[in-house]
Parts: sequence; C-alpha cells; structure tokens
Amino acid sequence: MDSSGDPEGPRLPRGDDPPGNARETSRQLSREQLFVLISAASINLGSMMCYSILGPFFPKEAEKKGVSNTVTGMIFGCYALFDLLASLVFGKYLVQIGAKFMFVAGMFVSGGVTILFGVLDQVPDGPIFIAMCFLVRVADAVSFAAAITASFSILVKAFPNNVATVLGSLEIFSGLGLVLGPPLGGFLYQSFGYEMPFILLGCIVLLMVPLNMYILPNYDSDPGKHSFWKLITLPKVALIAFVINSLSSCFGFLDPTLSLFVLEKFNLPAGYVGLVFLGLALSYSISSPLFGLLSDKIPHLRKWFLVWGNIITAVCYMLLGPIPVLHIKSQLWLLVLILVLNGVSAGMSIIPTIPEILSCAYENGFEEGLSTVGLVSGLSSAMWSVGAFIGPTLGGFLYEKIGFEWAAAVQGLWALTSGLTMGLFYLWEHSRRRRSKLQNILGTEEERTSLLPNEI
Repeated sequence: MDSSGDPEGPRLPRGDDPPGNARETSRQLSREQLFVLISAASINLGSMMCYSILGPFFPKEAEKKGVSNTVTGMIFGCYALFDLLASLVFGKYLVQIGAKFMFVAGMFVSGGVTILFGVLDQVPDGPIFIAMCFLVRVADAVSFAAAITASFSILVKAFPNNVATVLGSLEIFSGLGLVLGPPLGGFLYQSFGYEMPFILLGCIVLLMVPLNMYILPNYDSDPGKHSFWKLITLPKVALIAFVINSLSSCFGFLDPTLSLFVLEKFNLPAGYVGLVFLGLALSYSISSPLFGLLSDKIPHLRKWFLVWGNIITAVCYMLLGPIPVLHIKSQLWLLVLILVLNGVSAGMSIIPTIPEILSCAYENGFEEGLSTVGLVSGLSSAMWSVGAFIGPTLGGFLYEKIGFEWAAAVQGLWALTSGLTMGLFYLWEHSRRRRSKLQNILGTEEERTSLLPNEI
C-alpha cells in the first residue's frame, strides 16, 4: 500500500498499492492505523495482565495441591521457554499463516486457556494437577506468542516511519497490564475465590476477539527467501539480540528476589511490597513514548540510547542493594528511586531495538515486506523470552548463594557488558564508514586527475 496523502501510512514496495484515488487511500489508511492501535493496545494490556495475575495467590494455591516451590517456579518459567520456541516458529511462518489470522487465533486460544486455568482447583491433587498446570501454561505461552508476533508485524507494516514512536506509546498498555494484574487478581481472589480472576480476565480477552476480527486490517505479502539464521548472524543484529537478553533478564531477576529482599530488609507489610514495583513499571511506561518519539525524529540517537541505557541500567543494579563495596546504607527511598531510574533506562534501551534490527536487515538485502517484519518481531520476542527465563532462574540461585546485593550486581554486569560491546561496535562501524567515504573521495579525485590530460 502507498498513501500519497498520508506520509505516515504504510508503504509496500513493488507496486502493491490498492486501487482507488489518493484521497480514498489516505482516509482508509488513517482509519486502519487507528484500528491497528486499538488491536495492539488490547493484546498488550491483556497479555501482561494474564502474565502477572498469577503472582499474588497461585503459589499459595499450588502449595495446597501438594506442589513444591521448585515445581511452582518451573510452572512460571515454562511460559518464557515455550514463548521463545513459539515466537521463532510464528515469526518464520507469519506470511504463510497470515498476520490477522495469527493475531485473532492467538487471542482466542489465550482467552480459553485463561478460563481453563481458573478451574484447575477442581483437578485432583498431585501429578494430575501439576501436569494440567504445565499444559495450560504452555498453551497460554504459545497463543500469546502468536498474537504478540503478529501484533508487532502489523504495527510495523501500518507505521513504517514511526515504528519506535508507536511501540513506545503502546508500552503504556503493557505497563498498565503489569500494574493492574496483581492487585486486580488479588482482590478478586480474596472476594470471590480462585476461579473468578481467571474467568473474568479470560472472558474479557474472548470478547476482544470479534472486535479484532472486524477492525483489524489484513495485510498480505509474499514469503521471503531469508531465514532467522541469516538475520541473527548479522553482527549488529546479534549484538542487539544480546542487549534484549540482558534487559529482559534484568526485569526477570526482580520477580523472585526483590519482594523477598524488601520484606526482609525493611519489614514492610506484604500488601505494600507491590507498591515498590510501581516505581519501575510506571517510569518505564511513561518514558517509553518519549524515547520512541525521539528515536523516530532523530534516528542517530538510537545508538546512544542503546549504549547509555544499558550502562545506566548496570549502575542501577549496582545500587539496588547497594553492592557492599560501595559502603552505602540500604534505604527504602533509595531503592524506589533506583527502580524509577531503572524504568527510564530500560525504556531508553528497549524501544530502539526493533527499528535498529529492521534498518540493519534492510541494509543487508532483506526485502521490505511482511516476511522480514515477521522475522524481526519473532526474533525480538524470542530473545526477550530467553532473558525472561534466565533472569528469574539465575536470580533465584544467586540470591540463595550470595544474597540480593551481590546477585543484583552480577546481573548488572550483564547489562554493562552488552552496553559496552554495543558501544564498541558502533565506534567500529563509524570508523569503517569514514574510511569508505574517504576512499570514495580519493577515488573520485584520481579519476578527475586522470581525465584532465585527455581533455586538454
């Protein structure tokens, strides 16, 4: 599609324009973009609420069913593992399956399995309950991987010139889902029992299905000839994937460790622990649209956002405890302040990643179509899932062995390494481009010099 009347409308290369005059196209694309935003916002909000709603009460219910803490952790962790595998598959076959069908089908299955999770308390205790928990959790991960991968692809297709701005703005709904999920789930659990949080949320997701079937545009494209392997073996893409891993791991590290540290260190009531997490979620949600806008308006800032965002994140994790060698007393106000700063630095680093991977792919011969967008969105989701699996697992282990202060510092080293490596790569890339320009200038001057005698 091409819109001569709407500079921000989607543009498909090689003559894929729909029939009709420019004015009709502009009006149609403006409406499609609004519908795409509504659909993407619904899946961001729904997925994050479904992901976070388990926290306040499921471990307690699982314990009643004879499930150990280790197995409960595996039930949580299997979500990221299967989200990783499913994202790679769906990103590869996005064009063959169809982005709209993948989005709607993923949302439909997720709503159904969320409701099923609410009736698991009726399942017999022991192995049967554990097996059903794993089965439903895996189905939820696969279904949301389909919906999120399709959502990213449709967004990039609908907003090719404002990818970072749109993705950053939609992170408001992701953060809102993370903020609303635990308190809403806890309130419904206390008021109506185990079933109600899952049944209500599942029904809300299912009600979004017919809405998205009606409003979501259908983008068609031809299958691409490139693969995930070719994409991930590009040095710049591989380093950005490492950045996504480190940032996702930093977020995941806090899930099993921060609440325990706050309860032990500051003796807060359990109900107030969730408020500590608000500093991170709200600052990330509020800052992400700003960094998205800057990334689109001033593209050369993306590299600095990636580098400095990771370095600031590393400093934040050194100060979370803080690390004992700094001899700084741990205080609640300092912890909340660091979490707020961490949310800002995370937005600075995360938002530019997809535009940077896309631009690198196009520079290296990937076709500008839905197939490449599917590969990029699938790769991004998969790399995020790797960190989401490693972060809590490694974080829980390090917390038991060396304590929260040192564990957070070790986690910060990952972000520091990815930030410095990314910075060195950008310096090398800048130096290589300067040499290439210099050689082109010298070559042009030599051609002019050799032509002058012949002209005389």
